[in-house]
Amino acid sequence: MVRLAFSTNAYTRFDLPDAVRRIADHGYDGVELLADEPHAYLPEFDAENRDALVTALAETGLAVSNINANTTVGYYDDAPPSAFFDPTIITSDEEERAWRVDYTKQAIDLASAVDAPAVCVATGRPLPGNPPEQAREYLLESLAEITDYAETEGVSVGIEYEPELLVECTDEVMELVDDVGSDALGVNLDVGHAAVYGEDPAESIRQCAGNITGVHLEDIDGGRRGKHYHKIPGEGDLDFDAMFAALDDIGYDGFATLELYTYPDEPDAAAKAAIDALERYVD
Repeated sequence: MVRLAFSTNAYTRFDLPDAVRRIADHGYDGVELLADEPHAYLPEFDAENRDALVTALAETGLAVSNINANTTVGYYDDAPPSAFFDPTIITSDEEERAWRVDYTKQAIDLASAVDAPAVCVATGRPLPGNPPEQAREYLLESLAEITDYAETEGVSVGIEYEPELLVECTDEVMELVDDVGSDALGVNLDVGHAAVYGEDPAESIRQCAGNITGVHLEDIDGGRRGKHYHKIPGEGDLDFDAMFAALDDIGYDGFATLELYTYPDEPDAAAKAAIDALERYVD
């Protein structure tokens, strides 16, 4: 049975323990933790922060569905308000790439500490001076080190593909999983990303069967090849009947996490509307 979680990246105007408690108030079974500012930027997430998080999780009874380590806004002193990926695990600068690999290991440590089954990470974009074929070599090197570490900690690593990134579709992420060849590597499948690329999200789910470490849910206006803007389920054109049927068909029994960072002004309203729209699929 699929269980619903909600990502704290919608609650960027609240501290992490408060975000956890608010998500629990809406009836979710799980919470995804944003491993970045303002919640858990890992180099600064100390024992006091971790204790406060563990207390909030214990009080609410929420499980942690995933550690979202896709972005590293906290790396910069003057980061713009929109989240972005760099430095990434394909960055051409060796020191920055090593920093990002270590950051992902810290996310694995946090996952282990709070009993989260997985972390997710995006590949990032191959920037000028770093052609895709070279970026892919960096990606394979980074993932070899990351998955070796993840295997020792018993945590899965889900690659989250996205249009315009180095790995941007289902075929590419499944090829990557095969090439890396680690039991720790899988797919954090964002249904909206599949749709925006032009895929049928339900078919992407089936194609990733047995390799899904987590699912991100949101609606997309325009459906397949629609605009990449996360909306509350029911406010776009995605077919949630088909997607949940596909999850059932493949026997997926993990978390499906609502990722609605596009509602920072009204995260509680978004969290309530989303669970109201989807609870019939999980009751």
